[in-house]
Amino acid sequence: SFWVAVERREGLARLRLTVDGQAAHEIEFPEPVWDAWPGMNAEWSASRYRFGYTSLVTPSSVFDYEPRARTRELLKQQEVLGGYDATRYATTRIYASAPDGTPIPISLVHRRDVAQDGGAPCFVEGYGAYGIPFPIAFSSARLSLLDRGVVVAIAHVRGGGDLGKPWHDAGRMRHKRNSFTDFVACADHLVAERWGDPKRIAASGGSAGGLLMGGVIGLRPELWRAVVLAVPFLDVLTTMLDTDLPLTVGEFEEWGDPRDPEDYAYIRSYSPYDNLKPGAYPAMLVVTSLNDSQVMYWEPAKYVARLRTLKTDDRPLLLVTNMGAGHGGASGRYDRLREVARDYGFVLWQLGALALNEPTEAGGAVTPV
Repeated sequence: SFWVAVERREGLARLRLTVDGQAAHEIEFPEPVWDAWPGMNAEWSASRYRFGYTSLVTPSSVFDYEPRARTRELLKQQEVLGGYDATRYATTRIYASAPDGTPIPISLVHRRDVAQDGGAPCFVEGYGAYGIPFPIAFSSARLSLLDRGVVVAIAHVRGGGDLGKPWHDAGRMRHKRNSFTDFVACADHLVAERWGDPKRIAASGGSAGGLLMGGVIGLRPELWRAVVLAVPFLDVLTTMLDTDLPLTVGEFEEWGDPRDPEDYAYIRSYSPYDNLKPGAYPAMLVVTSLNDSQVMYWEPAKYVARLRTLKTDDRPLLLVTNMGAGHGGASGRYDRLREVARDYGFVLWQLGALALNEPTEAGGAVTPV
């Protein structure tokens, strides 16, 4: 008696229901940015619809929705230890303008008592490849940043699937540089709108997001105080020329085929390893895995080795190799948390935000440490 369309609009998941052939309606969500997905709806004749929901401040939750009454019941929610209080945090959606005028969505989360005065450290994440949307999901580990006064932003750059297939197409093949300029535009916008201290902007990305990090370091090395590159795809040209590697041929449609002279020239113009040059660079933590079959360990190793001969600053350039892991990093429950702690510790060290801020009254400012 009802059916559900799972859609995406303005970078956000939508669940649109048509009940008894009447006009469709969407399930309404209470926050500016979120993620939602179908749950297990195994009974064809069910009168309720089960779905999952999360946001940057709401832990992963399971709801049953009554389509006719338009009411919902919370069945289960991820438990967050340590007295988590969602009302202490705020999330919002803002837009940056890319160099070509395209609005780029940014999902933002911060403690409510962090003032929008240009004094807060800022941590920007991104991916932008394969048509995969960046998840707008809750992370208990992220609280380690938020409770130290860090503003966390997700830049939904082109190349991902956040705004559909055209968004992917606008950031792949010979349009890949849009991903990099979009990310830089997002960071500039955060500074201009006083969400972040221009001297304390950190960035992070993994895999193809590591390529994004390499690209934006090359474009604007002075913009970033610190960058974390996890299993980063940094030697694009050499890798895409090696058709014996397991992923190369299938990914010609993402990056281009460098056997074509025009594709070669375009990839050469942005491949991070091939565009390193003497100069000052941000503090960098480069993480790889010996058994990675998707981004071979020698890519980040080559990048770091060459950069050490070229950089003119004294900021740390660290290479960490997990000798037993693959592309996803450590698989143990606690080992994975230790890796996140290491990455966040590096970022907080470089941003000068290691001290934990105690909760203050709503509206009060957190003094950057």
